[in-house]
Amino acid sequence: MKRALLICLAASAMASQVAMSADAPADLAKSKNCLACHSVAAKIVGPAYKDVAAKYAGQKDAEDKLVQKVLKGGSGVWGPVPMPANAQVTEAEARVLVKWVLSQK
Repeated sequence: MKRALLICLAASAMASQVAMSADAPADLAKSKNCLACHSVAAKIVGPAYKDVAAKYAGQKDAEDKLVQKVLKGGSGVWGPVPMPANAQVTEAEARVLVKWVLSQK
């Protein structure tokens, strides 16, 4: 009986950890101020993440290209307002953010 209870508790803890980590990219985007100019569903200053995902869908080099845009900034793709470089974002964080953005629908 104790063993079954321990297994259930362990499984519950692992499920909670997975659920918490699913929100990690959104939390990272919030902490890095990405959401000041972007949202998942609607254009703010920059494009909606779902629109970015649709534009780059199926492009093999999209992830690497967008990681560089997050880090170095960019302009001209989504209109006249440039995206500034994000010195506070590491390359690893940029990769997490870009993977999350590209997964939006």
